[in-house]
Amino acid sequence: MKTYTGGQGFVYQYYFVGKRSAVAPQEGQDRDTPATEFIFDVTSDRKIMFAVSIFLNDKAVQTWAASHGRDLSDAEKYAAVKMRLFQAFDEIEDMVAEGRRLPIHGEVLEQLLSTLGVQ
Repeated sequence: MKTYTGGQGFVYQYYFVGKRSAVAPQEGQDRDTPATEFIFDVTSDRKIMFAVSIFLNDKAVQTWAASHGRDLSDAEKYAAVKMRLFQAFDEIEDMVAEGRRLPIHGEVLEQLLSTLGVQ
């Protein structure tokens, strides 16, 4: 169990449950895009545990690899996913109601990896 203090003032405890192939929740024309779902169990009060799924869009990963001339390592993918989780902790006031299914598409992936210094 790890701890993160979010920008909304909540202290979250979380752990990584696992990953699996999935379909990313998307808006618009890329609605049923293949993705890898990373699942975390999260609590902010030590009473109620809930799952947060982060969907790393396969197309976004392929686009990143094409534009940077190399594939992302599994560790880099996980780092981007974890940064997206932290971003949600910082920005979403009600994680249970609004932060349970978080997609990572092209521009978000580029931004997260850039923050981490991944080129």
